[in-house]
Amino acid sequence: MIRNFRLAAGLAGIVVTAAALAPTAVLARTTDEGLAAQARHNKAVVSAAFERWAAGGSDFFTEILAPNVIWIIEGSGPSAGRFEGRDAFMERAVAPFAGRLSTPVRPVETEVWADGDHVIIRWDGEGVARDGQPYENSYVWIFRLVGDQAMEVTAFLDLAPYDDVLRRIPAPGGE
Repeated sequence: MIRNFRLAAGLAGIVVTAAALAPTAVLARTTDEGLAAQARHNKAVVSAAFERWAAGGSDFFTEILAPNVIWIIEGSGPSAGRFEGRDAFMERAVAPFAGRLSTPVRPVETEVWADGDHVIIRWDGEGVARDGQPYENSYVWIFRLVGDQAMEVTAFLDLAPYDDVLRRIPAPGGE
């Protein structure tokens, strides 16, 4: 009788332990599946925006960036820095550069990876400066998306050719 009681108690302990662990296993699987689905969705959002940009679209930054985005250009030199808000980034980084181009920079090759709410895109861009010289650069941008917009972006690029365009070509309107 005692032996059967101990056996029953031991089995009950195993059942209770298994029941306690089962939700954790289900939660872990559900969380992994949810993160994978989120990553697939975010990758699709960023990839589609890049495809529209490469095809000639001009709304990439207003489409993908949240109004209160934090954009960081890594590196050293006058163009590196932190931009708080889409308008500040557009006014201080995009417009001065784009105004010195006769053909806008377009992505010509991209590779995209995603993990949860982060999307990493390595891309090569080409354009033409107003003096007729080609502009080519390689970039890595790391987005943190909330919904379908980037809240944080960290950008890596070779700042030498970027800064060369800013230095070499006068700003439109003599700014």
